[in-house]
Amino acid sequence: MEDPSAAFDRFVCKNGSKFHYLKLCLLLENGWRTIDAAQFKQIIISGLKPLYGEVGVAIPFDLLKFDPCTLTGMLRVGSSGLVKLWSAITLVGSYQNELCALRVTQISPFLISLSGNSRELDLH
Repeated sequence: MEDPSAAFDRFVCKNGSKFHYLKLCLLLENGWRTIDAAQFKQIIISGLKPLYGEVGVAIPFDLLKFDPCTLTGMLRVGSSGLVKLWSAITLVGSYQNELCALRVTQISPFLISLSGNSRELDLH
């Protein structure tokens, strides 16, 4: 018979964040090109469709910020769709018959975490 004083409860705390935030950079084979926020979002959607079909295109995500000079964008995606979105982003290989790649540079469940990057910190 078990001793009741030896019993314990196990608690598992999962990340309770509703959203995750990703910072992405678009790299083009031929260098710089003028792309606006709508085209940037379309590139991401074009990566979702071949991999996950119409279900993948229905994954809700928002483009919160886009810098056309650096071709960098910040996305917000529900935590339940994070893995599918991220896997689709890594498989994007072309845009308008030009080779390209989307690089995830930062990811966090907290938007404030993406405000700075210690790897790019310049102290001088």
